[in-house]
Amino acid sequence: MAGKTLRITMKRSTIGTKQKHRAMLRTLGLKKIGQTVERPDAPDIRGMLVYINHLVEVEEVE
Repeated sequence: MAGKTLRITMKRSTIGTKQKHRAMLRTLGLKKIGQTVERPDAPDIRGMLVYINHLVEVEEVE
């Protein structure tokens, strides 16, 4: 996992989602549909992505 990053793109709206899911998106730095952020590949980030996988698209970047 050393040196890898994840490119996370928000693909769906947060309307009608749980408050916990919205909080996870905010923690990752996502606010708008189509917005992309890069985060380090870490277990805590992966854990968040498990819960919000229906709202985001994830790519691994070297």
